[in-house]
Amino acid sequence: MSQYDVAIIGGGPSGALAAYYLAKKGIAAVIIEKENLPRYKTCGGGLVFRGRRKLPFDISSVVEREFDRMNVYMEGEQKVLTSIRDVPVISMVMRDKFDNFLIDKAIEAGAELRQGHKLTAITFGEILTLHTSQGDIQAKLLIAADGVLSPTAKLAGWKETRQLIPALEYEVEVNAADFERLSKEVRFDMDSAPSGYAWSFPKKTHLSLGIAATKRSRINLKAYYKKYLDKLGIKEILSEKAHGYQIPISPRTDGFYRKNIFLIGDAAGLADPVTAEGISNSFWSAELVTEAIFEAKLNAEKAGALYEQKLAEELLPELKTSQTAANWFYGYRIIRNLLLRKYGDYAIDFMTDLYIGNRGYPKNLIKTIKRKITETKVTKA
Repeated sequence: MSQYDVAIIGGGPSGALAAYYLAKKGIAAVIIEKENLPRYKTCGGGLVFRGRRKLPFDISSVVEREFDRMNVYMEGEQKVLTSIRDVPVISMVMRDKFDNFLIDKAIEAGAELRQGHKLTAITFGEILTLHTSQGDIQAKLLIAADGVLSPTAKLAGWKETRQLIPALEYEVEVNAADFERLSKEVRFDMDSAPSGYAWSFPKKTHLSLGIAATKRSRINLKAYYKKYLDKLGIKEILSEKAHGYQIPISPRTDGFYRKNIFLIGDAAGLADPVTAEGISNSFWSAELVTEAIFEAKLNAEKAGALYEQKLAEELLPELKTSQTAANWFYGYRIIRNLLLRKYGDYAIDFMTDLYIGNRGYPKNLIKTIKRKITETKVTKA
């Protein structure tokens, strides 16, 4: 039976990057992935520069398109909010190629990969025994990077305390004229679903279109998606593949460590509540957990306490502020649109700065907004 210092369940971005960091630090790490790679992963595939700049290596070879701006359309409003930067604000990737690339980087660094190994049970103890569909693996510590459903978290006794929202994502081929027209911009269309938004992400030869609602309720997302096609002016669909999934837009309330197991990425519930973007925070959590494990010298309890401390000091305050912003942004549409008509340029610049990692969410969001509005009035005067 093979034994490792750390096993990582899940070969997505957070799991692959955690394995990379651990291997670079000389820690014996193995990635346990239930699928055989490369495999399709449901995701819009828009990697914001905030996440891209956290990566310790170049990913240009798996980037299909780059955009130095994003456009935000508000339902019923004439003005389009846009902000231009000198870096790729959003990079388009296909998750099968992107995830496989990250796994290759982890393997190059010294991590091992066990693919086609589905975790079925865990025997807990000072050394964990992971029972998989292809045999047992032992590890001192376990990182659960197995996404929103996280079977690992369930096996370890975590209850569901995250807020999960529904989303639909479509890989769509359209005619040449429509693709030429729509491939020129990344766009977000606010309120294309109740308390939600739609997006259009151009890939190399097709569009990734999606729609999400930020409140969990009975909603026919497919009907709103059809309306979004009309809004985009798409009359002819050459091919269309639909994928439904859930996004965790609030962190777990019952901790991120127990029984020698650490939760990161979507398993921990770390997607941004405003944008529902999760890859950049999954990278961040991978960095924090590997720092904690290394600093604690593989001592499980010390590493667990360190990891939760790092989350509480760095990442969770951002999510708390983002949740406040999301509640306001999606809950008060009329007031929001009135403000955006007047201060929309500041708002899109602020969000773009967040997307590219030039700033984080302020601790006191309302105070910051009031101050910026006052500054804007003074400047215009």
